[in-house]
Amino acid sequence: MRIDKYLKVSRLIKRRTVAKDVCVGEKISINGRTVKPSAEVKLGDLITIEMGNRILEVRVMATPNSIKANEAHTLYESIRDERRTES
Repeated sequence: MRIDKYLKVSRLIKRRTVAKDVCVGEKISINGRTVKPSAEVKLGDLITIEMGNRILEVRVMATPNSIKANEAHTLYESIRDERRTES
């Protein structure tokens, strides 16, 4: 599954167009490598998302084409969720 679609299906980012823009802005990495919106996501991949002052790191647990909103959190395991403070 493409990273932009995965971010939308998992509800990590609410819209696929926003997910695409974040990827193009080089704010998404898979296993430490910055990726384009078309990058493939596989089970076990580590995704890092940088949005504003927030860094979110998750491990991919499943990649279905669709899922109910209340079950979206089952698609990933949260590894790190931190907010950077400006000094």
